[in-house]
Amino acid sequence: MKNIEKLLAERITAYNKSEKLGREIHIFEEIPSTNTYAKELAAKGAAHGTTIIAESQTGGKGRLGRKFESPSGAGIYMSVIIRPEFNISLAPFITSAAAVAAAESAEKLCGENIRIKWVNDLYLNGKKICGILTESALNTKLKALDYAVIGIGINIRRCEFPEEIRDIATSIEGETGKIIDRNELCGEILGRLEYYLENIENKAHLGEYRRRELLTGNYITANTGGETVEGFAAGIDDNANLILRLADGNEKSLFSGEANLCRIRRQK
Repeated sequence: MKNIEKLLAERITAYNKSEKLGREIHIFEEIPSTNTYAKELAAKGAAHGTTIIAESQTGGKGRLGRKFESPSGAGIYMSVIIRPEFNISLAPFITSAAAVAAAESAEKLCGENIRIKWVNDLYLNGKKICGILTESALNTKLKALDYAVIGIGINIRRCEFPEEIRDIATSIEGETGKIIDRNELCGEILGRLEYYLENIENKAHLGEYRRRELLTGNYITANTGGETVEGFAAGIDDNANLILRLADGNEKSLFSGEANLCRIRRQK
């Protein structure tokens, strides 16, 4: 890859419209995992909005312990520490809010329709370009979140993916031929993420999440509670759960914490 622009805190700040997110930025050439490092900082009292970004990760993490490929200079690998003031019952909306913020930001810069696959992946032309991982710590005395770390990994530049994911993963450049400014994308995400988190109580992001969600309207299979279920994905409910209509006509809400490996069986 040629002409890779460096990730620089001052350039990200120039594009960042948020008041608190990304006002303290730590950038690394290489790190095992931005989420792991962010959790360590959060446990030591790092301020709300502290942001960790890396050019490369040697141990990037996805949901359920999966590895997230993070080649040097090819993407955005960013983790944001938040200290939520909203009720803990709203914590499940953090990931969906982050998904909308990332999707809108990427779409603004590349000009192509970015879809969301429930619950935490972004897709372009039917392939994954982004994964989001939210990890949190509970304050047991206050029965509230002490902090949450929102990890966002986006494939930007064209690169060689491992053979096992080559058919399902892609990058923005690989699909569009466009090379977008990674600093600008970081700034855009931070600004939109702050807006949606500040408005999480009225679920300001949910309508856009539903509009972009790609499982809806298709027959799918999903792993849940150690078993495989299948049915028609009827939509996203008011709690950001996926509504699955079963063969007997009953509906089942799939929770993000219990369901995984959702796959489309038949296109609508």
